Amino acid sequence: MVKLICGSHNHALTKSLVGHSYVGRLTKDEKTIIGDIKMSMVKPKNIFLTLKEHNATSCTTMKQVYNVRYAYRSSIRGNNSEMQQLVKLLERYQYIHWHKLKDEDVVHDIFWSHPDAVKLTNVCNLVFLIDSTCKPNKYRLP
Repeated sequence: MVKLICGSHNHALTKSLVGHSYVGRLTKDEKTIIGDIKMSMVKPKNIFLTLKEHNATSCTTMKQVYNVRYAYRSSIRGNNSEMQQLVKLLERYQYIHWHKLKDEDVVHDIFWSHPDAVKLTNVCNLVFLIDSTCKPNKYRLP
């Protein structure tokens, strides 16, 4: 139980409410704008600037823009995991794909290729080299 000793604040009121989650929350219209813009692959900083152009007095922060983008992506994905979503998209856009499982539910190797890349490979197959190692052992795992 809290006991009130003095009814006045022990600090001065802030001049700006930037950073306060309640004041900086996004309206439904702003969330819709973020969803529409996100589909166009616009960078978060440009989404933030667009929101500021629509409402100059908004106290929204970049963190809130990131949170809405994450929630939007999660709503599109539904209950699928990232790997399930990847396989779903590969099948939807007719990519050639293959994967090898380590156990029943652990993917050990995965490969995918755009159908046009396969056509080019069949036409020009004299020299073909793929190096797809991106930051090997980035997290210094054994």
